[in-house]
Amino acid sequence: MTSPDSQNWIEQVQTYLLELQDRICSAMAALDGEQDFRQDQWQRPEGGGGRTRVLEGGKVLEKAGVNFSHVSGAALPAAASARRPELAGRSFQALGVSLVIHPRNPMVPTSHANVRFFLADKDGEDPVWWFGGGFDLTPYYPFHEDVVHWHQVAHAACQPFGGDVYNEYKRWCDEYFYLPHRNETRGVGGLFFDDLNEWGFERCFEFMRSVGDHYLPAYEPIVTRRAGLDYGERERNFQLWRRGRYAEFNLVYDRGTLFGLQSGGRTESILMSLPPVAHWRYDWTPEVGSAEAELFEYLKARDWINEV
Repeated sequence: MTSPDSQNWIEQVQTYLLELQDRICSAMAALDGEQDFRQDQWQRPEGGGGRTRVLEGGKVLEKAGVNFSHVSGAALPAAASARRPELAGRSFQALGVSLVIHPRNPMVPTSHANVRFFLADKDGEDPVWWFGGGFDLTPYYPFHEDVVHWHQVAHAACQPFGGDVYNEYKRWCDEYFYLPHRNETRGVGGLFFDDLNEWGFERCFEFMRSVGDHYLPAYEPIVTRRAGLDYGERERNFQLWRRGRYAEFNLVYDRGTLFGLQSGGRTESILMSLPPVAHWRYDWTPEVGSAEAELFEYLKARDWINEV
């Protein structure tokens, strides 16, 4: 049974997340200027449901998915309790907004963001809860000023909560969005945090809101600057090849994907993050000295804000 305090927390988080989904979808549809989001509301037989919105085939956005979910169950799935086995068997509620934007133009980076709240209850014991989330950027032909801007906004989201918060969660993002089997980072990072509860509910919730609220200021200016740039078949093919790496990460390593599938979530909503088109080319490597080859030197963990 959920305690009164827990229920109040759930209601506060849900109200914010639904508003955040509305705000992001409105902004993305305006950026595209051609297509709008299709909405599916769904129920999960084991408990809870969600509101999935997907835009496809747009002028600027080839595919954009923005998903709200609030699921519950009698026992936490393995993806949520693997690092905290003492929570196995507790009932749970999980709320979040997760989004992935796959632009059409290879000069515009793919972006991902999510913010979420977990609560695990057990009769006679205090509830266990935590926040998580972040946002990260995956360019194909990176513009350095865009990457610096992205990290400056990420830094601004963290600054009110302590001088070391950005550095800690930036480092965690670099480590998390990494493909060990490719020995590659997925992109240029951003922020990633999980298991956040040490500041108390109100302060942790405030931080989650700050991360969610800073996503659009980080991403919108980049899309606006780059969506009209020229590109050709070569750039398009490279984008599709790099999208394959994106799919590999989401299907093999991403905790949110694993949690959704293990908890019996709606498959279409969970896999909405996958790109609409991706290529896998056997043993292909870019030509030495090409712009494509330079990407691999660029995609390394770096101090984007302070390096000269």
